[in-house]
Amino acid sequence: MDFKEYEVAALRTVNFDLLPRELSLEQTTLLCAALGLTGEAGEFADAIKKGIYHHHGLNQDQLVKELGDILFYVRLAAHGLGVSLEHIAEENDRKLRLRYPDGFSVERSLNRPKE
Repeated sequence: MDFKEYEVAALRTVNFDLLPRELSLEQTTLLCAALGLTGEAGEFADAIKKGIYHHHGLNQDQLVKELGDILFYVRLAAHGLGVSLEHIAEENDRKLRLRYPDGFSVERSLNRPKE
């Protein structure tokens, strides 16, 4: 599956009719995505915490599933903004190449160029 296929497949599970109507569809979609990202990122972090600090071991299958949930909400946010996952990846790559043209360095991290 590529990102274009995923973008279509992921949105089929969203019931936009159930989103609150107090805000615009764009706003409520972004709000749902932001809250979902926060919750799923917390679940990902909690699984790592338990794996390391509680000595449960890291469960790769669980972590992959949590990352999938994060990706779903990234897709929802992208939809709310009217952009593709490809566009987001390209913009992130552009930003990182500007910040770290030769790869990560502490010096560049401390003294990042203005974007």
